[in-house]
Amino acid sequence: MANGNITPSRLGASMGATGTYAEDNALFLKVFGNEVLSAFEEANVMKELHTIRTISSGKSAQFPVLGTATAKYHTPGEDVFDAGNSYTTAIKHRERVINIDDVLIAATSIANIDELKNHYDVRATYSSELGRALAKRFDLATLRTLAAAAETDDDARANPDAAQGTRLDLGAAGTGLPANLSTAANIIQTFRVMAQKLDEKHVPSDGRFAILTPELYYLLTGSDNIAINRDFGGSGAVASGSIPQLLGIKIYSSPHIADIAVSDVSGDDVNANNNPFDDAEGSSDAKGYLDAGLDVLQFLGGHTSAIGTVKLMDLAVESEYSMQKQSTLMLAKYAMGHGILRPDAAVSVVS
Repeated sequence: MANGNITPSRLGASMGATGTYAEDNALFLKVFGNEVLSAFEEANVMKELHTIRTISSGKSAQFPVLGTATAKYHTPGEDVFDAGNSYTTAIKHRERVINIDDVLIAATSIANIDELKNHYDVRATYSSELGRALAKRFDLATLRTLAAAAETDDDARANPDAAQGTRLDLGAAGTGLPANLSTAANIIQTFRVMAQKLDEKHVPSDGRFAILTPELYYLLTGSDNIAINRDFGGSGAVASGSIPQLLGIKIYSSPHIADIAVSDVSGDDVNANNNPFDDAEGSSDAKGYLDAGLDVLQFLGGHTSAIGTVKLMDLAVESEYSMQKQSTLMLAKYAMGHGILRPDAAVSVVS
């Protein structure tokens, strides 16, 4: 049998294109990217619950904010343009700016010898972990921004002519709020007050949501409450452990609510270019997406118009083999920023 060169099947090459590292591993990178993206989507709660705007270049994006107009019955013969007659309204204008934070990355390196010795596909597991790490940081940043919006108490920083954010203090006198959330009935009563406050601030009913801790969420699935009682129009079910909505407010569960007061990566939160708590409170000690006092938070809610995200670089992946280090670097990243848009559409429930 004659010896000679052969043309091997390259499993990672797309359409037979070979020669460079990128070409030889094109399909492997796609698999890696899909695994990261899938894990990010599965672990993420806030992506669909706020406004997201994509920009192709620049360091920030502006969101125009307009005040309200007034109406008045006209008296025959009066000049509409005469300021003394108060027919015309000088509508206030303001803008909110959301900056792009630095690139957020999640990365790991796999030694070539360890991968050869391993008896299972570690890359798929690592890919999912990178996606979950970015999803957690995304959720925590947006949840904290929502909490900051609910704390907005300075009209000069809020929307022109708009109401301020809504903070519901459990047990506060004259509010109709329960002292705690230890029962499903207490949670439902809190939802009633929340819905009332949103109605009073003219927040649209379509697009309202609430994000609970798993403990509070599953407390609502008890068989003794109206959230799942069909006789009262309840849409939840003990069998599936789900509560789609309550009083027209869609309900979600996230363990990230419990982590909201904990700093990430030894204080890495302060490196963000946005400072929603300073925007909301004028707080001198607020930095990045973290502020004191978040440990009293029970759950968050509001409307999808409350906060926004500006996206410069969507979730992307990179992978590279280092001959010098005999290892493969796996990296996932994105470049986004988060900020307050409409404080009156945000609600926080605190103890």
